[in-house]
Amino acid sequence: MASVSVQLVGAVGPRVVDLWRAGPIAAAAGASAVFAALMVRHFRAVRREVATQKISAIHSSDDASAPDVPASVASPPVILLGGEANALSVARDLGRQGVTVYALLEAFSSVPFSRFCRRIGPERADDYEQAWADFLLSEQAKPYHGAVLLACSDAGILVLLRHREALQRLYRLDLCNPTAQMIMLDKLETYRCATAAGVVTPHFWAARTVEQIEAIRDELVYPLLVKPRLSHVFDNRYGRKHIIVEGYDELLEAFKLATADGMEALLVELIPGGDDHLCSYFTYIDERGTPLVHFTKAVIRRYPAGMGGATYHITRWIPELIAPSNRLLDQAGLRGLANIEFKLDPRDRQYKLIECNARFAASNALVSAAGVKLAELVYNRITNRPPPAMPRTGRTLRQWDPIRDFSAFRELRRMGQITFGQWLRSVAHPQTFQFFEWRDPMPAVARLLKPIRRRISTYLQKRRRFNADIQDTAS
Repeated sequence: MASVSVQLVGAVGPRVVDLWRAGPIAAAAGASAVFAALMVRHFRAVRREVATQKISAIHSSDDASAPDVPASVASPPVILLGGEANALSVARDLGRQGVTVYALLEAFSSVPFSRFCRRIGPERADDYEQAWADFLLSEQAKPYHGAVLLACSDAGILVLLRHREALQRLYRLDLCNPTAQMIMLDKLETYRCATAAGVVTPHFWAARTVEQIEAIRDELVYPLLVKPRLSHVFDNRYGRKHIIVEGYDELLEAFKLATADGMEALLVELIPGGDDHLCSYFTYIDERGTPLVHFTKAVIRRYPAGMGGATYHITRWIPELIAPSNRLLDQAGLRGLANIEFKLDPRDRQYKLIECNARFAASNALVSAAGVKLAELVYNRITNRPPPAMPRTGRTLRQWDPIRDFSAFRELRRMGQITFGQWLRSVAHPQTFQFFEWRDPMPAVARLLKPIRRRISTYLQKRRRFNADIQDTAS
């Protein structure tokens, strides 16, 4: 099994509680000590691996225009573009198969702390999409030519779409229909495509100006979601993918925010019901338009409720998702990976489309633990290898994010929707974790210390600017 399932009791919960009770200073000191010890062990392991692995066959290639990897190299390396929990899961799955995994990542990512992944390229950028594209097409990336490129974020998808012709001369890329990929990224086009395919969606309205909103004012229903057409741009800027409004005045304010700096938005009916009405379908569409796999799962909780990322997933077979999902994908002409999210509307018991992502999802560790090895499937197809064996476990599995799910519990308890006992019973199962694995603990530690890492980085930046100002004054 690609992702280690461990019992809840004795995993991370008690350790976190002990640090919490010790106070913030002791918690930070203790966590830092653990982090330092694991860092030493991590880098020793990396040095041993580098000393024993012979990957110079890729690095010594003098033909920058040839993406073909020499026959002597059994497993071409992989470069992941963006992502966090999903990129970590992909790195672990492929790393265990002997594949060398590199990644282009945003600042403070926990992924490069894994023993299965190494960061390359710029660590900081105002525009990661452009920075990653510039790096991949630069002389600096020449040692990585011939690697497989896999997108784990929307920015990564845009890199592969907008620079596909240049990139495919240097690297190995999965099959792709660029038009369909853009339809999946653009939320308005996704909904229009779904309507044409006969897939049920919430009510939605396109509006570019306040005047257009005024013209449809009487048609609108509340609560309403104001969704940017390219949600990843809005999420990077404001830390959320949409805004929920309860009335017309709120709508106008949210619309002005969502359309700032030239961004475009759409208005979408908010489907009632809790986050446990959310569910997803996963597949891979080959060059003939045939789905190679069917997998479904459901959400138990999100944080913040109603708008945040899922904190607790569960495998659940929902065959009703297969037909509408494939009608949408066929209408768009999508090829490659697809993850379609739905919500069950309690008013009419219909599954209604929320969004579609043509990449690895944040719950990929759960999908992999259930036996659906999407990362290996994609890698093997790109490198012309037989498809991996994908034995289904047949068991109900769960993926849990303990820290964020505890925040979800506290929020739901304030709303009177859950008690501590109910929450505890819900998590008292064997769990697959997004970040933690016994054999690869560093990403979980790095994520736990991310706030401290950010503060230290901010302090060091201010210190460097201060020293630079002193030197300028002195000169």
